[in-house]
Amino acid sequence: MFDRRALSDDLAAVRDEHAPDALVLDTERDFETLDPAVAESLGPLCESLDPVSHPAEWLPANAPEILANYASDSFTIGMPGDGGVAWTTQTVPPTVLVKPRLAGSPEPFIEFLIAETLVEIGLDEPEQFLGFFGEHYRDLDAATSLAPAGTYQLAAALYDAYLGRATRDVFADWDDDHPDLHAAWVDAGERLVPRLTELPSEIATGETSFAAAAELACSAVKHDLDVPTPFGALDTRAYREYGPDYAVEWAEKTFAELD
Repeated sequence: MFDRRALSDDLAAVRDEHAPDALVLDTERDFETLDPAVAESLGPLCESLDPVSHPAEWLPANAPEILANYASDSFTIGMPGDGGVAWTTQTVPPTVLVKPRLAGSPEPFIEFLIAETLVEIGLDEPEQFLGFFGEHYRDLDAATSLAPAGTYQLAAALYDAYLGRATRDVFADWDDDHPDLHAAWVDAGERLVPRLTELPSEIATGETSFAAAAELACSAVKHDLDVPTPFGALDTRAYREYGPDYAVEWAEKTFAELD
């Protein structure tokens, strides 16, 4: 199920700086969430397992089942929206999981995704947005007019923006030490620009849902791009300082204006 991935010199250097001893594994099968029995098979590769759980009171009654499972005592690794590379700190040391869905993607892009994950691990932040929002997840749900799946998607996007405010400074500094990774970061950002330009009109016409728009706009934060309204307010130092409180207040104001 898992094979150790050979790391390039650039990735090995990024790991040494940001997530020393982290395991980087290729997965045999694609996944959104690993079956608990499969997740536990990471045990022999790690020093120990440290499963996470969160209070059920953090979740609204209509929360998606996958989120309730993650909060429970079930050993859950990976969530919808993680993309082609997932990471967990429920293993000691942390583990990066590279999914086969990335097969065929340009190698520089894959390298950047792995490097980004290693940098995120080094921030010492929760691996999923529920650990970030905590009891405020219920407040976020109450602040929006979204269906449960939409709130989930929005929360994941908001957390991506929160992490992106910190990681992008690291990426920007790679120009000299890791030019190939830096170039991949720039290229990925440039590919977002055409969609970002059209995003406000797509939201207004209903062509793109608010949650999907948030996912796209918040991913722009880590690339240091111009983030369109109303998401630009998330690209601030205040968000990094106040975290979930700021995100909930932003959601309350934004959805009051949308209504």
